[in-house]
Amino acid sequence: MNTNKETQFKSGFVSLVGRPNVGKSTLLNRFVGQKIAIMSDKAQTTRNKIQGVLTSEDEQIVFIDTPGIHKPKHRLGDFMVKTALSTFNEVDVVLFLVNVTEKRGPGDDFIIDKLQYVESPVFLILNKIDQVHPDELLPIIEDYRQQMDFAEIVPISATEGNNVDHLHETISSYLKEGPQFYPEDQVSDHPEYFIVSELIREKVLERTREEVPHSVAVVVESMKREDNEKVVVNATIIVERKSQKGIIIGKQGKMLKDIGMNARRDIERLLGDKIYLDLWVKVQSDWRDKQSHLRDYGYNRDEY
Repeated sequence: MNTNKETQFKSGFVSLVGRPNVGKSTLLNRFVGQKIAIMSDKAQTTRNKIQGVLTSEDEQIVFIDTPGIHKPKHRLGDFMVKTALSTFNEVDVVLFLVNVTEKRGPGDDFIIDKLQYVESPVFLILNKIDQVHPDELLPIIEDYRQQMDFAEIVPISATEGNNVDHLHETISSYLKEGPQFYPEDQVSDHPEYFIVSELIREKVLERTREEVPHSVAVVVESMKREDNEKVVVNATIIVERKSQKGIIIGKQGKMLKDIGMNARRDIERLLGDKIYLDLWVKVQSDWRDKQSHLRDYGYNRDEY
């Protein structure tokens, strides 16, 4: 870091909020330049606050990707919503993402109602603009403007990268002089165990589709380097029913092998090491509604 610029160094925290599946994780990964949040076209993929860190010579932005806000159906859902809402008053800027291919719904109205009480600047981020004609944007902007007075309105495509640089510049203009919270080469505040477990869970969601809904958790039991060559990762995939275990293992273990092979590629990219991944599948009935299991699988933090 250039010490001559130390007095001008800016930093701040930015929260990404919105309904499930509006592109928050995709935008976070786009900002930090690598995958730290899992992406899926299934709703409610993100379960914890995931912090991504973007550092340049004169600023550091800590992005907080939150679970999609939805009406909770079980204790895990309740935890996810509380997690998302808890970020609103902790940050310097709130990015409220909406999907321009869908009409404003009750979920958006619920979030807007909560945002009315936030003192931090709230940006309206219109995502997926690559999927609509530009003429369709003005009525959408006008509709949201009537609901709330946003500090900024920025149309983007998180997937294609359209206008994301402009969004970055706009966020920077709201940051104040501040310290560097994380080392410049750090891209997340989560331990590697957590990100590795999320990458494995992503592959489960991608490959099992509708057969195994969000009753899947992944616990990394150990990560050890052996013979100075490979890092051996032992992980357990938790499901709620025996039938789901059968689906994940697949015929002659083919599905589990496929999940492991694809997860290993992403983990090797993350760690920069050769990986040996040993996956097991375990049935734990109704774990999403049991406080002790939620805690064991990382979904129960004291601050919530």
